[in-house]
Amino acid sequence: MTIDRQPSRACAKATRGAAARASRKPDAGRRASSRRAPPPPNIFRRAWENMQGWLLLRRPLMSLTALLMIAAFVTALFVGGTVTRSLASNPILAGIVDGAGFGISNVHLYGNKRTPPESILAALGFEPGQSIFDADVHAARARLMKLDWVADADVRRRYPDDISVRVFEKLPFALWQAPDGKLWVVQRDGSLITTTGVSEFKHLPLLVGDGGSNAADIVDAVAQHRAVLARVRAYQRVSDRRWNLILDDGVVVKLPELKWQPELDTLERLIIDKGILERDVVEIDLRSPTQYFFVLKSGEKKNEPRGNAA
Repeated sequence: MTIDRQPSRACAKATRGAAARASRKPDAGRRASSRRAPPPPNIFRRAWENMQGWLLLRRPLMSLTALLMIAAFVTALFVGGTVTRSLASNPILAGIVDGAGFGISNVHLYGNKRTPPESILAALGFEPGQSIFDADVHAARARLMKLDWVADADVRRRYPDDISVRVFEKLPFALWQAPDGKLWVVQRDGSLITTTGVSEFKHLPLLVGDGGSNAADIVDAVAQHRAVLARVRAYQRVSDRRWNLILDDGVVVKLPELKWQPELDTLERLIIDKGILERDVVEIDLRSPTQYFFVLKSGEKKNEPRGNAA
C-alpha cells in the first residue's frame, strides 16, 4: 500500500520562497547590466573643485583679490597698447574682433564751441567700423592740438565701440594788428590763435604795433577807468617799450615807459573834470612828470604845469 504524503506547511513555504528568489534573480541581473559604469575619478578636476569651494567659503577676500588682480592685468594690457598692437599686426584677428562688435560706431565730442565738429573728426582720422583697438588715440590727440582753437584735448576709447573726445579751447583776449596789417585773435599772453573769423571779435581790445605779448596789464588797468575805457579804441605798442592809447576820435595819448598806471588817473581827470577831449586836441603827452603837453589840430603845441591843464 502506497501512502501519498502531503508536504508539510513549512516545507511548502520554503519551496515558494526559493522559487520567488529564483524568479527575481534574472530581473536584478538585467538592471545591473543596464547601468553605466561610473567613470574613474579625475584627480585634477576634484582638486580644482575642492580649491574653488575652499576659496569661496573660507577665503572670500583672497578670491576677491585674485579677481581684482586679473582684472587689473587685463586692463593694463588694453591701456598699455599690447592688445592694440597685437590686433594691428594680425588682420584676421582684427576682423574677428570687428565682427564681434568692437568696430567704431560713435564719436562723442565735448567742449568744442568754436571748433567745427567736422574739423575735429577730420583731425581724428578714424573710419566708421574701424577696430577700436586699432584707433591710435595718442596720434589723434596730437593732430587735434594743431587746430587753431584747441589748447588741449583728451581722446579715449569707450568699449565696446565708442570714442570720447573732450576739447579744451583757447580763450580769445584781444585782436592784434601785425606790422603787415593782418589781424589775429590772440590769447591773454599774446600767443596767436587764428586770422579766421576775426569780425566776430570786434568787441575785444585792439592791439597795434610790434608787440602785444604784455598787453594784459594795461588792458586790465584801463578797464578800471570808465571814462578812459569808453574812449579807447586801440592800444599801440611803441618800440616794444611803452604804450600809446588811441582814442575814438583819433586823439593819441602818450604814456611813459614806467609808472604809467598813475597817468591813467590823470587822463580820467582830464576827460571828466577838464573836458579835454571836447577841445581841439589831437595829442596828449603824459610822459613828463611836471607838465602836460598838448598838440592841437592846427599843429600848435601847448604845455601846462601839472594841475593847470588847458
